[in-house]
Amino acid sequence: MSLPTPLQAFSSVPRNWGPDDKDVPAQGEPMTGAQALIRSLEDLGVTQVFGVPGGAILPTYDAIDEQVRFNFTLTRHEQAAGHAAEGYAVSTGKVGVCLVTSGPGATNMVTPIADAMMDSVPLVVVTGQVGVDSIGTDAFQEADIVGITYPVAKHSYLLTKAQDIPRVMTEAYHIARSGRPGPVVVDLSKTAQNGKMLYSWPQEMILPGYNPVTRAHGHVLDDAARLLVQSHRPVLYVGGGAVRSDARRQIQELVRATGAPMVTTLPARGIVPDSDPAVLGMPGMHGTVAANGAIQHSDLLVAVGTRFDDRVTGSLEDFAPVARVIHIDIDPAEIGKNRQADVPIVGDVGQVLDDLIPALKAAQRTWGKPDLKPWWRLIDGWRHDYPTTFEPSPDGTLAPQWVVQTLSNKADPNTIWVSGVGQHQMWASQFIDFERTRSWVSSCGLGTMGYGLPAAIGTAIGTREQEDPRPVWLVDGDGSFQMTSEELATAQQAGLPIRIAILNNSVYGMVRQWQTLFYGSHYSQTDLEDGGDKPTDGNGIPDFVKLAEAYGCLGLRAFTQEQALEAIDKANAVTDRPVLIDFRVWKDAMVWPMVPAGASNDTIIYKPGVQPLAGIRPEQEQPEPHQQTGADRAAMANDAAGRMNK
Repeated sequence: MSLPTPLQAFSSVPRNWGPDDKDVPAQGEPMTGAQALIRSLEDLGVTQVFGVPGGAILPTYDAIDEQVRFNFTLTRHEQAAGHAAEGYAVSTGKVGVCLVTSGPGATNMVTPIADAMMDSVPLVVVTGQVGVDSIGTDAFQEADIVGITYPVAKHSYLLTKAQDIPRVMTEAYHIARSGRPGPVVVDLSKTAQNGKMLYSWPQEMILPGYNPVTRAHGHVLDDAARLLVQSHRPVLYVGGGAVRSDARRQIQELVRATGAPMVTTLPARGIVPDSDPAVLGMPGMHGTVAANGAIQHSDLLVAVGTRFDDRVTGSLEDFAPVARVIHIDIDPAEIGKNRQADVPIVGDVGQVLDDLIPALKAAQRTWGKPDLKPWWRLIDGWRHDYPTTFEPSPDGTLAPQWVVQTLSNKADPNTIWVSGVGQHQMWASQFIDFERTRSWVSSCGLGTMGYGLPAAIGTAIGTREQEDPRPVWLVDGDGSFQMTSEELATAQQAGLPIRIAILNNSVYGMVRQWQTLFYGSHYSQTDLEDGGDKPTDGNGIPDFVKLAEAYGCLGLRAFTQEQALEAIDKANAVTDRPVLIDFRVWKDAMVWPMVPAGASNDTIIYKPGVQPLAGIRPEQEQPEPHQQTGADRAAMANDAAGRMNK
């Protein structure tokens, strides 16, 4: 066997079994390594696997027969298999499992692995690998996937022995879903697949040093409770970690116990119903004025399962400038990474809050509750004066915000919403009413275009496993959708009634918005020419209706509000196949509010010419003449937006 690379060695290459090794099992059911992999998935309780076959993984696919106890979904691309597994995992809370081949099959999985790592999504990705004797020889379709994915995976294995397969799969599944969830790569050599072994279950894990902290230690709970009863301008800043922890109940209890306003990051939408008056919406670059204003003026920020992402904080040094911080996260690496915490609490969000809330109530009995009425008057003023709204399209085309709002109003309240990445993603987060947790599936940290359709497939398969399946709507852009549109075949063959709303503005919308605001309206390579501005401009390239029909799906198109309403009603009534609606929307529509990248959230632009939080903070030191600061970009954006508005 070729010696492993340092990265592979660090990533738990199994040791060689010697003839005198006492750990070799004395009994068990004889089978091949490939059969052991399938049996391990079944014994782990896996009910769904996504993937694409290939040469190096063929022994394992050969072990999949009609008796297998999980459902297998064949996608048309390995990246789609990864995103489908993500959608399945996010919407169900289970571990997503993928099975792909070596070389290009494995490298096509790099994007979903990185995406899952950023969004803390539990995945087990099994990749085929060439035989042991060929590793390191540049054999056909060989790639060091362990080395390639090492920076973007939670953990990795290179399996060379059949006997290790049940133990490693047990460990991989446990690592993926415990602690901070994430993707685990199991690179399975053809030698291990074809090798003979003795199968037994359950398996004992060998994970020295891996003991995620789940409960808070020491006096931090009392410290946090003391800060909460002393705060007169608190804000609960809740992130995706609360969703991964299934902490909806605890978050709602914390809201009631504190009486504080709450903001939710993009992946946490719906953790508390939007109808709850405590919910201010999303903070950050495209967040609400009330959410950003509350954070900027807060004296205490309770960060729960969130990582102070740059899209939320803007200029980090200007973010919540006078607030103390309580930071609760299961990943100790996130505590203090971007913002120093006054009270750092490492632990599972749900368990920490179960312990914190009684401590808070005890502190309130001792010191009383602070008067938050003046704080709420300020926040309610922002909410009243700067609601989430939009202007009609000046050219008579559909306003994309109206389309999303109408979709939400007409949808089943139990709908799970999935999005691609771009302007449509932000409009979906702004104009859809989220009333249930795990009702929102989107690529948040990595921002992967093409995520939407395969993630919707995984979501629809996940909800189909439930006693009461939930409808699935995908809100996508024409640019994002075309990156994985081949997966319409997967959705159709699986009989998934996914409803797809394409906000077709014929451009890469978010890139065009930045080109308008920051690059002098130089629209370099963002015109897709796939729809046109008017009905007389033709059906575009591609014709999305014909594309849908080519895959056996129902295709509809809407240019007017009347056509849109009719198409939405028709789509909601279809239950036996996917439905795609091509909504022709204004190509120059922009996402407002907006905080320019790197600027303080105080510079938020509600709409062209309106900056409700500007001028409140003390003046900062003037930059050097050659530097462009966040404030400069905010001024540029406001000026450019004003010109567009005229």
